[in-house]
Amino acid sequence: MSNIRQLKERWMHYFFFGIATVSITILLMISLFLFAEGLPIFKIVSVKDFLFGEFWYPTAEPPDFGIYALIIGSLAVTVISAIMSIPLGVMTAIYLAEIATPQVREFVKPVVELLAALPSVVIGFFGMVIVAPFLQNILDVPTGLNVFNASLMLAFMSIPTICSISEDAIYSVPTNLKEASLALGATHLETIVRVILPASISGISTAVILGMSRAIGETMVVLMVAGGAAMIPLSIFDPARPLPASIAAEMAEAPFRGDHYYALFATGIVLFLFTLIFNLVADHIAHRYRQVGEASL
Repeated sequence: MSNIRQLKERWMHYFFFGIATVSITILLMISLFLFAEGLPIFKIVSVKDFLFGEFWYPTAEPPDFGIYALIIGSLAVTVISAIMSIPLGVMTAIYLAEIATPQVREFVKPVVELLAALPSVVIGFFGMVIVAPFLQNILDVPTGLNVFNASLMLAFMSIPTICSISEDAIYSVPTNLKEASLALGATHLETIVRVILPASISGISTAVILGMSRAIGETMVVLMVAGGAAMIPLSIFDPARPLPASIAAEMAEAPFRGDHYYALFATGIVLFLFTLIFNLVADHIAHRYRQVGEASL
């Protein structure tokens, strides 16, 4: 019997190892293809001019392949959406896990998870048809398709993910930690701030990473509501064109293996590196604060 069990465990080990190997291989092949198709553009334009050039006119004569305005547009919508979504998502998770009644939690939690499943094109359509005219009329701006609208829709997409995963992390904190804090005379608020949040900071950080990763790489929403102007936004009410929107809007029109084609793949490389750096930094912060939280407990 023990030999059969060991054989099953060995086969399960090989099975999961094979799945992990296939996944890593596919990701590696995608990365190699991305770099192979994007690097040839640097035979025509330098890395400095590509990253810091202010003009993106890939079909002009001569063409301009500067993506600085696209980078600023991506950073603007991502940072503003993070400012809105992270506090709202985490505070909603704290409310559902520690303050709300069981009846409220049972009703709100499925609604939040349902919002996380909304297709991005639906959210983009809502921002284009409903939110854009509202912003244009209320704020008296030239267009409602701007950085603020895109950030608002990205925050709307990120909040359910951040809230749902953070709530699970907070709710899974051992009850004895809460009871020990309350027994020592701490209030419920002090217990949340000094015990529960440090104990669940790793899960909350993971929620933030997943939510903001979705915002960084989102295509349809920024394509529909950011305005599509390849210029540096001087305010949050100016239109912009983030990196994913430019790739999605122009890839179908770019001649195969032409300069425009290579430039779009190089833009994808920059987006890939931004996402990689963000995930590495966020993982480092999560690991650091997990150690601090464990030490404080």
